Amino acid sequence: MCGIVGYVGRREAATILLDGLKRLEYRGYDSAGICTLDGSGLQLRKCVGRVDALIAAVRARPLQGTLGISHTRWATHGLPSDANAHPHLDQSGRLVIVHNGIIENYADLRRQLVESGHQFQSQTDTEVLAHLIGRHLDEQVPRGQRPTAEQVVAAVHQATREAEGTYAIALLHADLPDCLVGARRGSPLVLGLGRGENFLASDVSPILPHTRRVIYLHDGDIVLLRSDSYRLWAGDQPVERPVDTVQWSAEEAELGGFPHYMLKEIHEQPGRVADELRRVLRSEEGTVEFDSLAPHLDELASMRRFILVACGTSWHAALAGEYLIENLAGLPVEVECASEMRYRQRPFEEGTLVIAISQSGETADTLAATRLARQQKVRTLALVNVVGSTLAREADWTLYMRAGPEIGVASTKAFTMQLLQLTLLALWLGRRRGTLSRSEGRRIARALKAIPSRMQRILAAESRIVRLAKKYYRFTDFLYMGRQYNFPIALEGALKLKEISYIHAEGYPSAEMKHGPIALISPEFPSVFVIPRDALYEKNLSNLEEIKARNGPIIAIATAGDREIRKKVDDVIYIPPTLDCLQPLLTVLPLQLFAYHVALLRGCDVDKPRNLAKSVTVE
Repeated sequence: MCGIVGYVGRREAATILLDGLKRLEYRGYDSAGICTLDGSGLQLRKCVGRVDALIAAVRARPLQGTLGISHTRWATHGLPSDANAHPHLDQSGRLVIVHNGIIENYADLRRQLVESGHQFQSQTDTEVLAHLIGRHLDEQVPRGQRPTAEQVVAAVHQATREAEGTYAIALLHADLPDCLVGARRGSPLVLGLGRGENFLASDVSPILPHTRRVIYLHDGDIVLLRSDSYRLWAGDQPVERPVDTVQWSAEEAELGGFPHYMLKEIHEQPGRVADELRRVLRSEEGTVEFDSLAPHLDELASMRRFILVACGTSWHAALAGEYLIENLAGLPVEVECASEMRYRQRPFEEGTLVIAISQSGETADTLAATRLARQQKVRTLALVNVVGSTLAREADWTLYMRAGPEIGVASTKAFTMQLLQLTLLALWLGRRRGTLSRSEGRRIARALKAIPSRMQRILAAESRIVRLAKKYYRFTDFLYMGRQYNFPIALEGALKLKEISYIHAEGYPSAEMKHGPIALISPEFPSVFVIPRDALYEKNLSNLEEIKARNGPIIAIATAGDREIRKKVDDVIYIPPTLDCLQPLLTVLPLQLFAYHVALLRGCDVDKPRNLAKSVTVE
């Protein structure tokens, strides 16, 4: 949540910073701000609203300078307003910071600062942190003298020791025209290394147009950047961190001719799935090769219980993973909501593996749950998309979902790649443990190889989904239902509709509908049944009949060739046939497209839905 971009170099900073904010706007878009430093001092612009409003403000009053910081906000403390927008100044007006995260003891710190004469202009915890750093700097620097860069770093270290909670900050001082300081704890911050210029950002997307060489800062790190150098400290001790090369390009994070990132990312799914299957699937043997897990395969195979922990869309993928691992590998699986698990006194049985699932690898609750498991000496595996993320670094083992950059706030291709990796893991476990024979493994592998082309067939029929969206977009409530492998897909379909169209939608196991939700059914309350031909098709059909008997409109996601279903529902979207365990890879696509087109018809911003941000790095 929230996006930071910082620059020090030889080019005009404002252009680079504003372009970077546009690339980061999916992290928050309540307000935005920028500060550059030139020969006349700090130049500050900030305003409520999207980054475009800030760009207009800068165009009206241009900024100069080759050093600067900028921010796009997802509001926590204080309503979205010009005053609460970042950057924020300290008491002297010469130190300025931007901040992601939450300072949990900001109220106590603010009270102490007010008592010592400090005056505040906003309601934010960030301004408190700026004043706190400024106070520690004043204590080091004799009156009338200018601070050194090292004194600013020391002040950041002292202030962040007092501040409780999470932060990623970028900081300038008016007396240091060639220095940019950054620090992190619990919120991501990346250092980009250019030629004669360096960058700070919340993730790599604003950095990639300029360099692929990055350093992922660790919790407690402080960095001092100049145009041609950098220094790192872990707390107050000098430290070195590895330089990584980002494997995807800036072009991959562009729209590429699509009207929205969400639609682009939906259409990227067949290619991403095909690439990963070519990389790891061995069809003739009916098994999988996990390069990143190669040193740990014997220990992985020895695990007797799996706990999948995640939030939001990733939690739905975890629920699908529960069915996959239990059915294909014969192992007991539990799924935990990370925000609940982190505060429970949960015992962990010997031989348990905790699989933490997060697209960003920075989800605060998932990180906390993973740390809880590690404290109890339980093995952890991170299923993440972002190389170098905190979760990837802290888990014992890492499995990358390889979705590429996902910019749309509502996750689509990352969810599908989570499903794919969990399917591949279940297949590997089944073959390794002997619960799947070689012939069964081959059958699943052959069916997996066909999935990308079947996904393409669904996407090619998008016009049919557009017509359905036009029919249903004015309804205000939906019920989504499925069974077994497709119950998590019903949950995910309902979530997508909620996230981007602001329509109330609920997901349920089909058989649970009669235990309460059936009271809602009316001609004004459509139901979406995920009902492909599978082991529970007839049971699911009986649940559907109960809706039909009460005159509820029904949309079915069904298997091609199912003529019976067409007679029983108002509308049907067909998917190609596949094995039961692989159906979620297909059934989710029409639900993603339906949500997208409904949202468009309702005039919603599908890439930046209200109140949401891409990476939830705060509680």
